[in-house]
Amino acid sequence: MESAGIGQGSSPKPVSLRLRGSQKSLLEIARRRLVLGAAVLSLAFVGLSLRLTEVALLGETVPRKAVLISAEGYGTPVRASILDWKGVLLATSLPAQSLNADPQHVREPAVLAHRLAEILDGGDPGVLQRKLQSKSRFVWLKRHLTPWEQTQVNLLGAPGLEFSVEHRRVYTHGSLLAHVLGYAKDEHKGLAGIENAFDEDLLENPGRPLALSIDVRFQHIIHEELSRAVVEHKAIGAVGIILDIKTGGLRAMVSLPDFDPNNEIELSTNADAIFNRASLGRYEMGSTFKAFTVAMALDSGLVDLRDEFDATKPLRLGKIVIRDFHAKSRWLSVPEVFVYSSNIGAARMALILGGQRQKEFLRRMGLLDSMSFDLPEISSPGYPQVWREINTATISYGHGISVSPIHLAAGLAALVNGGVWSPPTLIRDKEGLVKGRRVITEATSRAMRQLFRLAVTHGTGSRGGVDGYLVGGKTGTANKVSKDKKGYDKTRVLSSFAGMFPMSEPQYLVLVLLDEPKGRSAGAGQNTGGWVAAPVVANVIRRIGPVNGIAPMVDPAVGGSVAGTFVELDGNEIRLAAY
Repeated sequence: MESAGIGQGSSPKPVSLRLRGSQKSLLEIARRRLVLGAAVLSLAFVGLSLRLTEVALLGETVPRKAVLISAEGYGTPVRASILDWKGVLLATSLPAQSLNADPQHVREPAVLAHRLAEILDGGDPGVLQRKLQSKSRFVWLKRHLTPWEQTQVNLLGAPGLEFSVEHRRVYTHGSLLAHVLGYAKDEHKGLAGIENAFDEDLLENPGRPLALSIDVRFQHIIHEELSRAVVEHKAIGAVGIILDIKTGGLRAMVSLPDFDPNNEIELSTNADAIFNRASLGRYEMGSTFKAFTVAMALDSGLVDLRDEFDATKPLRLGKIVIRDFHAKSRWLSVPEVFVYSSNIGAARMALILGGQRQKEFLRRMGLLDSMSFDLPEISSPGYPQVWREINTATISYGHGISVSPIHLAAGLAALVNGGVWSPPTLIRDKEGLVKGRRVITEATSRAMRQLFRLAVTHGTGSRGGVDGYLVGGKTGTANKVSKDKKGYDKTRVLSSFAGMFPMSEPQYLVLVLLDEPKGRSAGAGQNTGGWVAAPVVANVIRRIGPVNGIAPMVDPAVGGSVAGTFVELDGNEIRLAAY
């Protein structure tokens, strides 16, 4: 039986379907999704291909992390290095990472602040949280991180944080040269010391190091000895200076207390340590000023080494009574006035010459005017505007006039170098560059060398002597002005000793000052310059002599080859023999 409508041996015809309503809508949606998916996959493939091409050609240098590191400017210092006299590195610039944030991208700022505070040295959770919650788009969290800090912050993986490369100023010897070098803020601004004084040069010539006159070996020696003395005598501060007498170059300059210029927190909190006592400090120096009084008298021609001065009893000038600490209660020769440090003898000597001559002489010695110095921290001397008779008397032994230790060192050097005053300097290339001015005759300078030597061999500076070296010097002990400014406080003193060696041909001056030292026993005078400062100078000379190749020698008799034999000892008296 054949089926109707279908012929045997013929192929079937296709059946056409027509969709209506919901079935048609579903099919259209599926088709559109398929096209969209294909387009997205195509774009992703193209992007991946481009990224792979970029990596293959350029390499991957910056990982895509929550904390980004910018390498802009890396390895390019913007500030020149500073060297010592021998080329030892004192200050340089090194690249370092600094941490900043975009608060708008920070999640959970309170939690992140506490985690950062645990990592960052000196980090304060409260301060960090306020910064992270700021409406600003950029805040510094910490400048100049250590490698460990950088690693730990990176491990947090916190969004909104970013590292930036800056150059950090590094002071290789820490606090050793704090007041010489000063410090620079963020590499671009010197705020004290050499960094401030030569700020423009250091920035404009980053590839040309600045060489100082400082010898870091000398600096270490006097810093160590001075630090020990401060602890031993419980002083509130101290100054140490080593000056090359021939060139004016400062081989060392120490001010205690000091600070570490690498420590930003210390810089912002320790104002007393930042104060430079060596150049900015201004003090009444006491009996070291007798050297200028004696030199003035001898150089004037009005006083001879044969002259004597009445020191049998205290000198009264109005309401002021001048006494001797080491009273001899007799007439004293000029050498004895100096060697025994007689206030009475110095005052009588100055009164003979008069206030006008004294003022002119001190000005010639650079002790009344501001000094052109390599640091911005330099004080101007203080002295009475009206120079009365009582001022002449007290200034003769270092009261009523105040100067910086740098002023004092420069003046004393001129007394022993042949009589020429030269400006002290901290810059190696400036040593001996400025022609000095003659302030006393060579004959007076020879006499002063002999007197300085006698003060150590037979006077108040005996504890400053060093076996094998011809050391000369002068002690100083000055009462400080009372805190109410109504006189002097006998319990607070500034004790000092200026030593020079070798006195046959002076090469170095070593000046040490201790501020308010305490003696081992009350009332025994063991806080004077001869007791506390002279031994420090002796220790320094004992160490720097061999370092600089100055060989010890057999100590000749008093007089000898130092300046000709013109004094002799007659019992306890120093008398003129020949001149």
